[in-house]
Amino acid sequence: MTMFQTLGAASDRVMATLVAGLEIEFGRGAGEALAVRFLEAEESDFLWDARASERWLGTYESADDEEDFELDRVAIMGRLDGRWFVAVSIIDGDGNPHGLLGRRNFRSERQAREAYTVTH
Repeated sequence: MTMFQTLGAASDRVMATLVAGLEIEFGRGAGEALAVRFLEAEESDFLWDARASERWLGTYESADDEEDFELDRVAIMGRLDGRWFVAVSIIDGDGNPHGLLGRRNFRSERQAREAYTVTH
């Protein structure tokens, strides 16, 4: 059996699960505040996982030439915690995020799509 879920429902479910797990571990009332901190600390990973669209922008030239692997700049658009976003992620060849170059939030999917089409 195949199940389909809208992007917004999946985003809300992820947040609800994160908050519930943190409340189990740290007590009722602490879950939401800790979830915000957790999202901030792991922002790059959460945004990458919540993306609905991605577009390769080019290679990422690091100021630190010590890296032994190539990184790419990828524009992403998605929805997380009820908000639409557009961001530029730094991604390795295996599809793992290594950071963000920028992020903008939007009130609507239409606004996010407009910004996504001009992101470079």
